[in-house]
Amino acid sequence: MDLDVRDRLGRMIFARVAGDEGPARRERIMFAPGPRRFGPDSAIATVHGDASMFVGGIRALLLQSLHPLAMAAVDQNSGFRGDPWGRLQRTSGFLAVTTFGTDADATRAIRGVRAVHETITGVAPDGRPYRASDPQLLRWVHVAEVDSFLRAHDRYGRRPLDTAGRDAYVAEAAVVARELGASDVPTTVAELDAALAAFRPELASTAAARRTARYLLVHPPVPLAVRVPYGVLAAAAVGLMPRWTRWPLRLPYLPVAEASAVRIGGEVVTRSIRWAMTPPERPPAS
Repeated sequence: MDLDVRDRLGRMIFARVAGDEGPARRERIMFAPGPRRFGPDSAIATVHGDASMFVGGIRALLLQSLHPLAMAAVDQNSGFRGDPWGRLQRTSGFLAVTTFGTDADATRAIRGVRAVHETITGVAPDGRPYRASDPQLLRWVHVAEVDSFLRAHDRYGRRPLDTAGRDAYVAEAAVVARELGASDVPTTVAELDAALAAFRPELASTAAARRTARYLLVHPPVPLAVRVPYGVLAAAAVGLMPRWTRWPLRLPYLPVAEASAVRIGGEVVTRSIRWAMTPPERPPAS
């Protein structure tokens, strides 16, 4: 891929995810004075600062949609389809602040999200009531995200973590989840795997989940200029989905292609946008 084309695509995709003010906001987050929860060499900074998050984010949205109550909360209250990039930019901003920002800024961001969650209640199509602040529902969203981000980083990250690093990532991500109100949050990879398995009886194929999958994979809200690289990222995300999720979401299962062409394509696209996500170096102290 031509370097100029690659760089333009990288900037375009980064702007879509982080917003037009993404680079300036990233600099404010990185350089704001004050103590941080996580160091620059922490496992969570390694994972959340890598381009593999693009793949992990799509996978997380697909996986989360399989919980009927979580999907109802998004489908009935979120601007996901009306303003998908705005929602994605808010999510990426929250991850950036809670991972790289000062402790004070992270605390404010978490309090803001908790306040929003308190206002979101409703009744799912199956008649069950839900509330976004439900600790068990928050646990599901967290488990799906962490599992997705970690698996995407294992496959497409620039510096995959070792066993201890993977456990450290799960433990560090749990800090934010607990502050958001999630209960019984896993702190090791073994606990994460067990939590995901324990949720399976609660998961189901719903019309809203299938609509979300089609929306993300078949009719994505992306301009023509980034349709191809987005399609590669989406295919890479599907390739990381557990086999048991494929039929409920009507996802293809092509193991040979996923192990070859899809994987190679995912590596090429994540490399091409990695430079745009690399945080600026901190200036030397005067």
